[in-house]
Amino acid sequence: MLRSWRLGSLFGIGIWVHSTFLLLPLLVLLGAETSGAETILHLALLFAVFGCVVLHELGHALMARRFGIRTLDITLYPIGGVARLERLPDKPSEELWIALAGPAVNVAIAALLLPLVMAGHFLTPLLPLGEVGSFPDTVWSMGVSFLFYLMVANVVLVLFNMLPTFPMDGGRVLRALLAMRMGVVRATSVAVVVGRTFILGAMLLLLLFAPSYLLSNPTLILIAVFMLFVGQQELVAIRQREAMRQAAVVAPVVPLSPLPSPGFSVEPGFSGITWDERLRVGIQWHNGQPVGAFVVPSE
Repeated sequence: MLRSWRLGSLFGIGIWVHSTFLLLPLLVLLGAETSGAETILHLALLFAVFGCVVLHELGHALMARRFGIRTLDITLYPIGGVARLERLPDKPSEELWIALAGPAVNVAIAALLLPLVMAGHFLTPLLPLGEVGSFPDTVWSMGVSFLFYLMVANVVLVLFNMLPTFPMDGGRVLRALLAMRMGVVRATSVAVVVGRTFILGAMLLLLLFAPSYLLSNPTLILIAVFMLFVGQQELVAIRQREAMRQAAVVAPVVPLSPLPSPGFSVEPGFSGITWDERLRVGIQWHNGQPVGAFVVPSE
């Protein structure tokens, strides 16, 4: 069974790395067709970029802490990092600030690296580095290249994370802005539709204008499918959360008996609220038996 390893903790938050992360350095080593120095550069960039990913997730976590939301842990996967919050923000403004905090960290890193990259570029012809290809020249060139590509990687992280689709930060920013004018369920529904339109539109443009690139990079298709799936799951989760909130303040408003049986079962002895996507109602359970249902305003 796949597992994660604890790397340590920062600000009291445990940092973990999933076992599948090891695929990345393995792919770098297996695909190395250049010199050993460039392979070392690629590995250093890989780990440095994921160090920036950790800082990105810490941005989310520390902003969430300001709103009284604890972060359970941060885990690194091959596709990025995930900060697990103990709960979702209650207010759209809180979600907006938490979502923006991560990309803001990458903007800050890129801004700090820019003057270093520029200094390295302008100092290169002024330093006594010896002939091209000499050890000092190679080390200096690798250092400047490392800083440049790390800066570019942070810019890419900002652009990628701000895509208007779940689970990216851009999807949460869009949902938070919409939720300031409408209910969170309706805002999530609209954000999911926007994200779905964006993903399918991007795939269609690639298929029409760069089919060879799309077909030669199946990872893009997998990422698109993943985003579509996560978007729908986000909507289901928000509907269930709102169903549980409704149950806490109002009694079931739709009797269960006229309704068809729920399309799923729960663990024996379960008491609580679930969201039935097929019936589009909240189901109230007691000791593993459905005892009531109610409608959650969602559209």
